[in-house]
Amino acid sequence: MVLLAAVLLAACLAKLMVREQGVEAPDHVHGVPVPAAIARLSALRDSRGMTVGLGVGEGLLGLALLVTSHPSVRLATTVAFAAATWVVSELRVGRPDAGCGCFGGLSGRRVGRRSVLRAVLFTCAAIASLQAPHAGLDVLRNVEVLVGLVLAVEVALFAALSPELSALLGRRGLPPGQGRPVMPCERRRSPIEETYATLYDSAAWVEHENVVTSALPLDVWREGCWRFLVFPARVDDREMEVVFAVSTAERGRTVRAALVAPEKSLSPAL
Repeated sequence: MVLLAAVLLAACLAKLMVREQGVEAPDHVHGVPVPAAIARLSALRDSRGMTVGLGVGEGLLGLALLVTSHPSVRLATTVAFAAATWVVSELRVGRPDAGCGCFGGLSGRRVGRRSVLRAVLFTCAAIASLQAPHAGLDVLRNVEVLVGLVLAVEVALFAALSPELSALLGRRGLPPGQGRPVMPCERRRSPIEETYATLYDSAAWVEHENVVTSALPLDVWREGCWRFLVFPARVDDREMEVVFAVSTAERGRTVRAALVAPEKSLSPAL
């Protein structure tokens, strides 16, 4: 009961205080279309208004667990954790590139087995607490040795199943003036204008600029940490295509290029 309240309050504070950097919600992940239901779920997860609303709700529920033992509060907690388990499981299958947002911007890493197992265990703990006779504060006022040991084990298990701890330590360990940690390139929002600016300022563009025959690309798509642009070209009176791969990383962006014949695959080794 005490652990569930602490987790809900921690999730509330993280959602309200630690904002996740802007992330594009792709239509495809590794070439596989994202199901419509998962796309809608991702849009809700990425909405700041939804994040704040969930954080406030979790905070109120955590406080209620501390001050009352009313069955409705225990039932609401169980439903909340069961819903969270379903959401985390769906995101792990349908959006392997996205974090769960369970603890705001700290939950930016892709959903793994630990996050799913953690949600399942919390749901089981919430079910077990349905018959608990005391509120959280009452338990804290009269902590017995056995209860203290159980709580210590629960906290240790929670820490072992929480990748957010390393993210939090990483934020706290940043040198002064360095700023926030870098968003993983595959999840970072990269406007097309940024891609063009990086491309036109690159040595790869200078090398192939004279053979490019159109200012507009034939095709543009993004996959992982790269955005690909295909331009028509003419080399020694032959119709060719130049495929540029532009990094979407926040820092140290690179550009690679390859000439291919139009009839060949547009997926050369870059």
